[in-house]
Amino acid sequence: MLIVLLLVIIFIILIFVTRIRIVPQANVYVVERLGAFYKAWGTGIHFLVPFIDRVAKRVSIKEQVVDFKPQAVITKDNVTMQIDTVVFFQITNSVQFAYGVEHPIAAIENLTATTLRNIIGELELDATLTSRDLINTRITETLDLATDRWGIKVIRVELKNILPPAEIRDAMEKQMKAEREKREKILRAQGEREYQVTVAQGEKDAKILRAEAEKQTAILKAEADKEAVILRGEAIKEQKMRIAVGEAQAIELVQKALADSLVKLNEANPSASVLQLKALEAFEKAADGKATKIIIPSEIQGLAGLAAGIKEAVISSDDSFREVPAPKESAAAPKK
Repeated sequence: MLIVLLLVIIFIILIFVTRIRIVPQANVYVVERLGAFYKAWGTGIHFLVPFIDRVAKRVSIKEQVVDFKPQAVITKDNVTMQIDTVVFFQITNSVQFAYGVEHPIAAIENLTATTLRNIIGELELDATLTSRDLINTRITETLDLATDRWGIKVIRVELKNILPPAEIRDAMEKQMKAEREKREKILRAQGEREYQVTVAQGEKDAKILRAEAEKQTAILKAEADKEAVILRGEAIKEQKMRIAVGEAQAIELVQKALADSLVKLNEANPSASVLQLKALEAFEKAADGKATKIIIPSEIQGLAGLAAGIKEAVISSDDSFREVPAPKESAAAPKK
């Protein structure tokens, strides 16, 4: 009996342990009791009543992505193309998601294909290829409204690929190639024009810089010539000033020497004969000049006459001495 009781206790413990449920983050457990909805468990630890409660559905409330296979659609101008879509959705009500629709993903796929056909059927091929944002917005609004009662929030729908027929793709590729070649030629022409403009601007700038350099050179040369003339003038001025100063100093020295000689002469108390001799020396200097007329004082005239008389007498005596012949010996004089 003890063994049986121990086994029963172990069995009960195992049952209770196995009925413990831990709900992870970003998940919701839908629990049924006796086959009817009982509660939606959030994150944490929970306990299921044995033989009464059960977890009917485990729901992830994270954002999910579903990539649907391509769907054949027809445009307004009767062009058949293949379009595949990507749907981003999130479960906002786990109870509605568990009991609202049997296969929610398949329902979303079929609803997406139906909505896409309705929208593309109102657009032409060119509009379909250039209106991705408009198509995405309209599909998102339609799906979100339709799936709201299923507890699903459609966040956005993206057109992954749009595949027109092969002949249209070839024509589009040729058109795109021609467009690329056109843009290439335009860009090449723009580049050539910008290059020419840059070269012309560079030549213009070079001419301006060359002219500025020549202008500065001419200005500097003119300033140098001006300074040279000024310095030459200053040198000539300095030379003349030095010559004038030298002449003034020479005159001053001569005058000083003359004054000193007069002072010394005055201190020596010279006689009249000495004064007359000095006068003759001064007259001699005056006569050496270039003057055509000389005024001679009376005192010097008398002295000059005296000197002239003495000169004539000396000359006459010299002539008389030259004219007297030497005495000759007599023939009758006796020989010794």
